[in-house]
Amino acid sequence: MTAAKRRLSDLAKIHIAKKDLGMDDDDYRAMLQNIAGVGSSADLSIHGRSKVLHHLESNLGWKPKPQARKARQKITATTPVDRKIRALWLDLANAGAVRDRSEKALASYVKRQTGIDRLDWLSSKQAERVIEALKQWVARIEQQEGGTDEQI
Repeated sequence: MTAAKRRLSDLAKIHIAKKDLGMDDDDYRAMLQNIAGVGSSADLSIHGRSKVLHHLESNLGWKPKPQARKARQKITATTPVDRKIRALWLDLANAGAVRDRSEKALASYVKRQTGIDRLDWLSSKQAERVIEALKQWVARIEQQEGGTDEQI
């Protein structure tokens, strides 16, 4: 982590702690003055930020909440057939027929269609069935919108 990112991260933690602990501005500024000798968190050095965070955690009982990490499903299959399935899925998402364009949502759709959990595990016959189902769905959407007769 770069020094600038570390500074921003530390300052964010300090302000979150202030809010979580319900500190008013006067108490907060008095704490900064007593702990680090500054009147504003913007004036804190790296050592001062460390001292303030330590004080907030050790003496005042603040505990930082763990960061929630959003799990992204990795794209594992990259064959032309798999890319075709993804392209059709994204076309449906762009048309508003699919609310969730994620890999996880696509995997759920494929599982409903085939009983198989992942694209890269599909047989050619199963992949063809998924592609045809998606093409028909796209065609229905285009008909409803009065679009062209082309199929993707």
